[in-house]
Amino acid sequence: MTGWLAIAGLGPGADNLVTPEVSDVLAEATDIVGYIPYVARVAERPGLTLHASDNRVEVDRATHALQMAAEGKRVVVVSSGDPGVFAMAAAVFEAMEADPEAWADLDIRVLPGITAMLAASARAGAPLGHDFCAINLSDNLKPWQLIEKRLRLAAEADFAMAFYNPRSKSRPEGFARTLEVLQEACGNDRPVIFARAVSTPEEELRVVPLSQCRPEMADMRTMVLVGSSRTRIIRRAAGDIVYTPRSVT
Repeated sequence: MTGWLAIAGLGPGADNLVTPEVSDVLAEATDIVGYIPYVARVAERPGLTLHASDNRVEVDRATHALQMAAEGKRVVVVSSGDPGVFAMAAAVFEAMEADPEAWADLDIRVLPGITAMLAASARAGAPLGHDFCAINLSDNLKPWQLIEKRLRLAAEADFAMAFYNPRSKSRPEGFARTLEVLQEACGNDRPVIFARAVSTPEEELRVVPLSQCRPEMADMRTMVLVGSSRTRIIRRAAGDIVYTPRSVT
């Protein structure tokens, strides 16, 4: 097989946060595959075909990419952020596992990117500076009961938490319940960071105590970070800094 498949992360939004490695492979590609808004971030050029599709057909999209690479094309499957964090790398490997012999000789690479969780954390300071976990609050691919169990256990274990896909128009009740679970499980008023559209012109960042959080503060472009019991805020005129000390003494 002369074709190849790269699974690439486009970062959180700003062009200067796309890694040089990803920029190079995009320049070599004959075909770009991905969710509609992510494919739209790749500039059109002669010799490049863009294959945009809906967000609920991930495995079908991955299979299409594998088939094109097997035909000799240079294919890049794009995700926002990092492709291995709630994104297309797992979908590609799920498609591969369905017929591993068919793709045994295919050149496949995963190219990391800056995920929204890390971009939001950097904007705020270092709220993920100690142990933390990341939870996708969408129940499209897993039951809400599992999400709630993980939320409660993470809070009881005193992790800082990063929430992807917190609230959509079709499921506004999930994030409301998330806040209820956190208020029940957390023994203190932890800082919560709402980081929306980080690194884009629409960026918004605000830090509020858990008791003042409201469901409407988040949408699908918002990364929500919840501090642990040890997370601190440094107050200053130039902007507050939120960080979690590395020491637990």
